[in-house]
This record gives sequence, structure tokens and C-alpha cells, in this order.
Amino acid sequence: MTSTLNLLLSYPVNDEQVQRIARAVPQLEIIRAEQDELAGQLSECDLFCGHIKTPVDWEFVVNQGRLRWIQSSAAGIDHCLTPPVIQSDIVVSSCSGLFRDSVAEQAMALLYGVVRSLPLSFRARARRDFSRHPTGDLHGRTVGIVGFGGNGQRIAEVLKPVAGRIVATDRVAGLWRDEPGIPAIDQLWPASELERLLNESDVVIATAPLDATTTGMFGHREFSRMPRGSWFINVGRGGLVDEVALVDALDEGQLAGAGLDVTAIEPLPPESRLWDHPQVILTPHVGAQSAGRYQFVTDLLCDNLRRFVRGERLLNRVDKRLGFPLPADRPRVVR
Repeated sequence: MTSTLNLLLSYPVNDEQVQRIARAVPQLEIIRAEQDELAGQLSECDLFCGHIKTPVDWEFVVNQGRLRWIQSSAAGIDHCLTPPVIQSDIVVSSCSGLFRDSVAEQAMALLYGVVRSLPLSFRARARRDFSRHPTGDLHGRTVGIVGFGGNGQRIAEVLKPVAGRIVATDRVAGLWRDEPGIPAIDQLWPASELERLLNESDVVIATAPLDATTTGMFGHREFSRMPRGSWFINVGRGGLVDEVALVDALDEGQLAGAGLDVTAIEPLPPESRLWDHPQVILTPHVGAQSAGRYQFVTDLLCDNLRRFVRGERLLNRVDKRLGFPLPADRPRVVR
């Protein structure tokens, strides 16, 4: 492949990183675009790397027939994996697992915060009240992880010395079991065993991707299946959760607390009851943030660009029917 390729970039890339990308594949013409420019430029490029936050007419983009590959600069690909893209020949790859360390740290911050009743401490501090209040205990508890991809696996590794038992569900659980280097947990079940996981878990951590099959997967029924006084953490996607059901479960004492890095609508609307709930810790979707985030994205992009021009299979190539990369397509070492 020797003809010029137009690469549209829309993530916070600096000049040095752009130069690295240009050196990776000499036949590139690199175009940098802001979010409000993407809708008009996606149909005019061969390759795209970024995270789309504005409306795009994907049917038009697909029908133009030029765009050949989307490299998401995020782990999630719900921003671009629309029906027209799924049905097209456009290859999609993600940053799945690239930010696993920072997502695990965020999950731990939220988890320890709600278990140790930090929301009550924050409120007491605002009143200059130094009174003690009840706290929970994490050591020895059963933790259930919903979604056992790169983020879920890293969370399991971090929790292993603390949790009494770790269980997980995943849509490709059988494939993960055969992969080398997968962290040892007590049980890994298919996604159909979600109710069993909920029944047995003192803590539930959601890291699943968002698609038609997972939207609203945590509602009144699911929260009622969890042991009374358990905790819920979401570092996956906000759309996984029925937030009305979550608030009801907290108000009724079914859940002792919730830590959320993501919400169904972002930014969270001012009228949401989550803002002021005394048992909730909210963070503004910062789980993937780290000092090296965009260096990691650039490393993966450069590697995949070289693979693309050589006609090789891409790292983190998404199975568009499932909405995430299969285990065999994930890099053994992502950085």
C-alpha cells in the first residue's frame, strides 16, 4: 500500500505525538480536527482516530465509501459503533485495556470511599462536625465484577489481596478462560449468570460495555437481588444503570452506597437526585485519566497504522457484533 492516506485526528494530541504518527507511516496526510468539525470531515478521510462527542450522520459517512478504519481513542466505542457502521466494511478498533491501571484506581477510590462512608464524612466536615459514624468493611467480602475485559481483570488483580472471594460474568467468559495471564478469580461465569453474581456479591462493580444488550441492565429487579446493605460501583458506562432504580435502592436501604464515575447523561443534569444523595460518591468520568493517557493512545495508533498498511490484523480490533475486541485480538502488553 503506497498511496496517500488521509488520517483525521481528534484527540488531545501534541505536536511531538503528531510527528511520531507521521514517522510511523510516511504516506500519511494528517488532519487535526475539533469536535464541531468531525461531522463534515469524517466522510472525506480514509482513517480516523479519536472520540466522537457530536452528532454524525453515519449513514451518509458509510455511503460515501471512503472511511476504512476507525481507531477509537477511548475504550468504549458506543460513540461510533452505530448500525450503519456495524453493517459496513469499516474496521473499528478500540483502546480496550489501555487505561486499565487508572480505571482500577478510580474503582478502588470509589469503592473504599463508599464502604468507609466518606460521603457522611464530607458532609460532616462541611458542618465542622467531628462526630463518628458507622463504616463498612471490605476485607473478606465477595466482589462481583460485571464485564471481565481489561478493566475488569485489572480490578480483580488489585482486589485479590483484599476480597474474600471474586466472581465475574462476561459475554465471552469461555474464551477468557483459555487465555494465558488471566488473573485467578474464584468463578468466571457467562453473562447469563448475572443474577447468580448479584445474589452472591457484597460489592458489584460494573465495567461492561454499553450496547443494546446492556443498556439499563441494572434496574429495580437487579438491585433487589443484591444482599441488603451491599455496595454498587460503576466505572463502565452510565447507560448500564437505571438511575431512578439506583436511587430507590439507596433510599430503601437495599444498597448501602454507590460510587459512580459515569452517568446516563453527561454532564449529569442539575435536577438529578444523585447530586445530593448522602450515600453516593460522584466523579465526572475521569476513570481513564492519567498523565500518560494520550501517549498510550499514540503508541497503539502508531503500531496499528503500521499493521494497517501491511495488511495485518489490528490490535484491539472490535468484533462489531459483540461491541468489543475478542481476547485473541487484545495486545498481550498494551504499553
